[in-house]
Amino acid sequence: MLSRSRATLERRAPLGDALLLAQWHNERDSPSYHCPGHHTLSVYLEGGQGTRLVGRPHEPGAPGRHCVLPAEHESHWQVDKPFRFLHLYVSELAWSERVVRLLDAEPRAITLEPCIFGEDNALSAWAAAVARLDWNRPADRLQANALSHAALDQLVLRSARPRARQAAQRPLGGLSTAVRRRVLEHIDAGLDGALEPLSVGRLAALAHLSEYHFARMFRVSMGCSVQSWVTQRRMARAQALLARGRLPLAQVAQDCGLGSASQLNRLFRQQLGATPLQYRQACAATGAAAPAECAVAA
Repeated sequence: MLSRSRATLERRAPLGDALLLAQWHNERDSPSYHCPGHHTLSVYLEGGQGTRLVGRPHEPGAPGRHCVLPAEHESHWQVDKPFRFLHLYVSELAWSERVVRLLDAEPRAITLEPCIFGEDNALSAWAAAVARLDWNRPADRLQANALSHAALDQLVLRSARPRARQAAQRPLGGLSTAVRRRVLEHIDAGLDGALEPLSVGRLAALAHLSEYHFARMFRVSMGCSVQSWVTQRRMARAQALLARGRLPLAQVAQDCGLGSASQLNRLFRQQLGATPLQYRQACAATGAAAPAECAVAA
């Protein structure tokens, strides 16, 4: 939506794990957002005093302040003076994975609390640290990935709230809590394919549903397809194995249900823009023991 305004995209970096980072500059503009379909964390790097949300004219932005814009939000802005800001775009897949991992909750029953011109030292520090990185360098992108994971976890833990009970209990056509847990646990347990290959048919049988209805209900509950979720979980396991040990890449690939080290390499390049070896080196540089902790010194 910003690309259709007068804002200038200064740089962007796909971080993998369904996250995207972008740095913008804007002035003398009036951009609007209409249900963008993704969540956005925005932090002001420079300026902002001339930026206002229409309807709240007496509350301007400022360096270090942040805005949290949920996927379904609508807003209109007035920009008078130049300012520079950072956006972390969070897909429904990334949001769902965090809600399940941190809260063991139904993603559709949790909504992101909007925030306009908030002040949070941790989020301000995240933006400053990410802005200093060279996003063209694989090692720096990996650090940006790790830092952004931590920022997203903070949003889930501090800014998410249950929807009204009536809305949460309204039939939405998704999986029940018990079925969701059973299916997700089966996916994690079967990533290596040692017992049997993961398939929509097998998962649908666990849910006692037809493949068609299971695939539809899974998307309603999780905000993504079964294939996207499985790929995300394979990636998470590979990151954990690379961060924690010195297993050969072929063994890591096998433990994640990938056919070869070349497939593992291709997945990492697609998801992170870096190789598995570069990821392992980045984790070793800081002694990180889990993907969310893996970062490289700036």
